[in-house]
Amino acid sequence: MPDYIPINCNFHDRLEALATLRKQCQIVYQTADGKVIETLDTIADIYTKNKEEFTVLGSGEIIRLDRLLEADGQSYLEMDAS
Repeated sequence: MPDYIPINCNFHDRLEALATLRKQCQIVYQTADGKVIETLDTIADIYTKNKEEFTVLGSGEIIRLDRLLEADGQSYLEMDAS
C-alpha cells in the first residue's frame, strides 16, 4: 500500500464531528486496488496506528483516512478549498 498522506485538518474535524454525533451518512472511499465504494453508515471511531489515521465505520469496516473521498456530502477536496 502506498505511503499514508495526511488529510486536510478541516476534513478531519468534520469526521470527528460525525463520529461524535453518530450520524448516519453517505461515505465514499477508495479501496487499495482502486475500487470506489459508496455506503450509508456511521463513523464509529477515528484512530492513529503507526503514523497512519483510520476510521472505523459502524459496520466494522476500517478505512485509512487518505482513502476516504467523501463523508456526509463533504468531499476532502471541498474541505481543502475552504
